[in-house]
Amino acid sequence: MKEVKKKRSKKLPVAISEEEFTKLLNSTDKMHHKVAFLLGFGAGMRLSEITSLQPNDIDFQEKQIRVNEGKGCKDRIVPIPKCFKERHMKHIPMPCKQRALQKAFMYYCEKSGILKKNPRLHFHSLRHGFAVHSLGKGISLPTIQLLLGHENLATTGVYLRLKPKDALNEYQDKF
Repeated sequence: MKEVKKKRSKKLPVAISEEEFTKLLNSTDKMHHKVAFLLGFGAGMRLSEITSLQPNDIDFQEKQIRVNEGKGCKDRIVPIPKCFKERHMKHIPMPCKQRALQKAFMYYCEKSGILKKNPRLHFHSLRHGFAVHSLGKGISLPTIQLLLGHENLATTGVYLRLKPKDALNEYQDKF
């Protein structure tokens, strides 16, 4: 008899909102933590990419960050977040490891009160927030796919499910 595989549930990603991100930054005391959170939300970078970032990867003239050997050993280019300034460069490379940043994120989420409203938040929620925020600003799905480094458009497409209001408004506009 053939064994039936159990289907994995397909939960939606947990994204941090712009409002929650602002509260998070306002509650964060240490500048290197703010810089890490800014890179996660403003550039869609993964935790491992943030901790391995080097000063020569950041090009202010071109307004871009080169992510070297991200997930799957792939390189990509992401935008420098609007709020990222030259003064933040003294915190690159990060003076702490991945686990310390995860703990700091949870601490400041708790401190800011956003964890009460959204208890499933985690560091990767910053990256999810980048994707949802980008969609909300009208950036195309293929462009977001490129910025996130997704090989498959369907992987990026999950963020459409987090913005059903946009889909409903587009439907109303067309019909």
